[in-house]
Parts: sequence; structure tokens; C-alpha cells
Amino acid sequence: MAIPMPPAAALRVLLIDDGAHRVRLVAEALILQGHQVVGVLDEATRIQAAVEELRPDVVIVDAESPSRDTLEHLALMHERAPRPVVMLADDAASQTIRAALRAGVSAYGVPELQPERLAAVLAVAQERFAQDRSLREELNAAQLELATRKQIERAKGLLMQEQGLSEDAAYKRLRKLAMDRGETLASVAQRVIAAAELLRG
Repeated sequence: MAIPMPPAAALRVLLIDDGAHRVRLVAEALILQGHQVVGVLDEATRIQAAVEELRPDVVIVDAESPSRDTLEHLALMHERAPRPVVMLADDAASQTIRAALRAGVSAYGVPELQPERLAAVLAVAQERFAQDRSLREELNAAQLELATRKQIERAKGLLMQEQGLSEDAAYKRLRKLAMDRGETLASVAQRVIAAAELLRG
């Protein structure tokens, strides 16, 4: 008899029992779908270490109502080693859901262990996590670009002040230095600023 192969989208899942004590049922539902349960925790304090050690694709928290400790440790994990997080909880209060989402939870729902429902929740969590990460990367890129522009403007200002150059001439000087040294404009601007600060210091 042939052994059924796991689906292409098989996931490594870390389960957290936050007091609801249904993780065995959740684990069975996951395994039936071809996923691998890489660990089961019964205390929130070990979430960060477990994620770093086991490297799950998804974290599922099963709770009656997510505890403050659990949300704090999820928020810490979200900062240091972000993963899609599914919260299965009996507490459907809007403030609880908001607190969970602020802690980095990607999908929040009342426990529903039918395979097709669990699969849909996992898919939502992964998609929302991917969208959030993409938005964070775009924001970081925009902030970096803004910081770079400010540095270039500051370096231009220093050249204009110290060498009596026009704005256009100062920019051309920076660009020529960058080309001559094979460096980026931002890197040369940083050098100009550092040199001016050193002289002033």
C-alpha cells in the first residue's frame, strides 16, 4: 500500500498551549493535512527560544483568552524572528483581538478544527504576514532613501558654506568624488560630513 505524500505546501508548525488544552486536537488536524508539528509549548516564556531553535513556518497559539504574558512574548518574537502567527481563542472581544493583532498575530479566530477551515486560517495568516513584511520593507526602504537624501543635502550645504560653491556646483563636486572613488553618492556625502565634524571638533 502506497504511503500518501504530504502536500506541496506542508508547513513546519509550532504549537503553543495557552490554557485551552486543545493542542492535541489541533496537532492531529495538522498532521492529517500533511503538516509537521515541530514542537508543543505549554508556556509563553519559551516562544522566542523555540522559534529560533525549531525554525517553524507558522506558530499556532491555542487559548481560551490570550494571556498578557503570551502577547508580550509574541510581540518580542515578532520583532526578533517574525513568523506568521495564528491565534485560536474563545475570547472574541474586540479589545482582545486588537491586542493580539498589535502583538503580531496574523490571523485570529475562534477554534474551528475542521481541516478545510484550519487550512483557510493558515493560508490567511501566511498571506497577511507576507503583506505586512512587504509593507515594512517598503517603509524601511523609504526611510533609508529619505535619510540618504538628507545626508546628501547636508554635505552639499557644507561644501557650499566652506568652499563658496553654488548648490549645483556642490552637487557636481559630490558626484565627481563618488565617480572617482567608485563609491555611492551617499557614502561620499557621509565622508564629507564626517570630515567637517572632525575639523570642527
